[in-house]
Amino acid sequence: MQRLLEPEQYTSIRYSVRLEDLGVVRSIGTVGDSFDNAMAEALNGTFKAELIHLRRWESRAELEVEIAGWVGWYNNERIHSAIEDKSPAEYEAAYYASVITPAPCVAG
Repeated sequence: MQRLLEPEQYTSIRYSVRLEDLGVVRSIGTVGDSFDNAMAEALNGTFKAELIHLRRWESRAELEVEIAGWVGWYNNERIHSAIEDKSPAEYEAAYYASVITPAPCVAG
């Protein structure tokens, strides 16, 4: 018989408090919310469909190299419709360029 899931299995109180201390808004739902892991599970599904299940891997080392390549491609080259048809790296660079103002140059 499986024991019931406990609320701390979804969202750690210490984690939530630490985020609050840092002034960070968490991107997951409330404790016990069924959407807590939806984004991570969607990414895992994409990862498995686009890489893992495409073929049989000869060794763990081969798979590790391919995973590193896929993650690099996913973050730096693959365009995503949810972020204006840009790669995550391109979108993040544009975001930071728009919010970070360089410090004024002081002649000395």
